[in-house]
Amino acid sequence: QVQLVESGGGSVQAGGSLRLSCVASVYTYSSYCMGWFRQGPGKEREGVAAIDSFGTTSYADSVKGRFTISQDNAKNTLYLQMNSLNPEDTAMYYCAADLSIAPWLCLQRRSTDFNFWGQGTQVTVSS
Repeated sequence: QVQLVESGGGSVQAGGSLRLSCVASVYTYSSYCMGWFRQGPGKEREGVAAIDSFGTTSYADSVKGRFTISQDNAKNTLYLQMNSLNPEDTAMYYCAADLSIAPWLCLQRRSTDFNFWGQGTQVTVSS
């Protein structure tokens, strides 16, 4: 069973930065897909970024150039570095994982393809 625990959310002013962390028990597996999703008030869940076990990444257009997904296998941790935050980034952020998804599908960032989810961490950006 995969366990995911997020941390690092909080409140920040527009233009600021935050780094989210997700301690994940997937890194003992040879193949996996990890992703960050968010859901703002009254909005659908959005796939923000994904990374496969080869280290290939993909991003939503809304965060390209501002957010960076990375992982530290030795620390069993996935990160999301978020820079130049704006109020539209306000949302609950979730870490997600799957062990059987094909890499090309992983990078599509579709929430229905991920079977394991963390509890979420809130990010609030004020103007």
